[in-house]
Amino acid sequence: MACVLALDEGTTSTRAAIFSEDGRTVASAAQEFPQLFPAAGRVEHDAVQIWRASREVIGQALGTASLTGADIAAVGITNQRETTVVWDAATGQPVHHAIVWQDTRGGEYVSMLADAADEIAAITGLPVNTYFAGIKLRWLLDNVPRLRQRAEAGEVLFGTIDTWLMWNLTGGTRGGVHLTDVTNASRTLLMDLSTGQWSERMCQLLDIPAACLPEIRPSVGHFGEVAGGQLLAGVPIAGVLGDQQSAAFGQCGFSPGDTKNTYGTGCFLLTNTGEQIRRSANGLVSTAAYQIEGQPLQYALEGSIAVAGALVQWLRDNLGLIRTADEVNDLAAEVEDNGDVFFVPAFSGLYAPHWRPDARGVLIGMTRFTSRGHIARAALEATAFQTAEVLDVMRRDSGYTIERIAADGGMSASDILMQFQADIAGCEVVRPQIIEATAAGAAYAAGLGTGFYPSQEELSSYWQTDASWQPQIAAADRQRLLARWSQAIERSLGWVES
Repeated sequence: MACVLALDEGTTSTRAAIFSEDGRTVASAAQEFPQLFPAAGRVEHDAVQIWRASREVIGQALGTASLTGADIAAVGITNQRETTVVWDAATGQPVHHAIVWQDTRGGEYVSMLADAADEIAAITGLPVNTYFAGIKLRWLLDNVPRLRQRAEAGEVLFGTIDTWLMWNLTGGTRGGVHLTDVTNASRTLLMDLSTGQWSERMCQLLDIPAACLPEIRPSVGHFGEVAGGQLLAGVPIAGVLGDQQSAAFGQCGFSPGDTKNTYGTGCFLLTNTGEQIRRSANGLVSTAAYQIEGQPLQYALEGSIAVAGALVQWLRDNLGLIRTADEVNDLAAEVEDNGDVFFVPAFSGLYAPHWRPDARGVLIGMTRFTSRGHIARAALEATAFQTAEVLDVMRRDSGYTIERIAADGGMSASDILMQFQADIAGCEVVRPQIIEATAAGAAYAAGLGTGFYPSQEELSSYWQTDASWQPQIAAADRQRLLARWSQAIERSLGWVES
């Protein structure tokens, strides 16, 4: 049978998922890879390890489905977005570990660009922050010996993870394509949001040699074919989307006002704004939603939250409070509420709507009454509180009332979290049958790019509800909880002095 395959390269794991002609998941395989923390505030990945894991999960997914490359009509790629790789064009070897989106190095460049912040926001739609790939690239150019000279000579290539995977899939040193799509490019601090192309002014401000940048393409269209000697040899790569835009695509959020929230390592609320760039006065970012080849670029407003599922991992790996991520729900269910305990997971500072790199994590409100259950519940609720903050400014900045959030990602499997999210956000929360919407979006884009899926309307017909939640608390209780959360946020600020 004919299928499409999505390669979903996330922050903590790589997944290959195969989808049928009617949008159903046929098979999937995933593999975690190590997180590297060389110093406080620094987060890295081994890009070679990511490429190895990608090949392995493709083989495992094909094996599970009893399929071969001949059964795959198209490949889609979705990826952690701002994570930055620079590699040698001749050898294919990275010149440094990949610098992950959570990494906070490069603060000196943020300070240097402070006076140009308004101009930069007008060009890119983004605030000046270490979160974005251009800052990470500038750090590499200034700190890896001779890298700047090599970049100017075209001897090294820059890319986000989509670019790295495409280059390797299409042949690497033997003719691999050096491409990205508009959604990933829009997260570099180097793309002109209105044109969908690299900005000469931003390259000048950040002192980035254009010779090392990939070509920007629409998200849905032809990127190249998988090179010979691989399991998917000859299969076209026809869809590429950054993970949050891919989740919105997988949720079929094709109309202005459609809003999704992905509960993954981080948490990302995204509202479609159509062909119009909506500017935020409250810490949201204007970004590319997707572009279909031959059609206008579509835009979105996004609120980015750095730590969501990563907090559950931290409880497991750093504190040993739980043995598996799922246990956090069992612990949280042992108590009726959070016992007035609040957890602000500002491990890498606070992202939207605060953008405060000086913040750090705070667990506050504990007494002798506090149990493991209260801490687990506070950890889950932290994601909902952060989302409610972003949703509040999203409503104001987008002009949409947003009475419904489509939820996806691993944490959306938690009924406790989903109910609390509806309560604290004051809106309906809907979970689809396919909660791995990120992989679905890449598959849908690739299928649309090859005609495997005939239209966006057809894709929308595949979307089905698994469960939904309505608010169950009084407005006064909601406001009391949000006020307490605001107090906890205030206590997290100003911890890092420089």
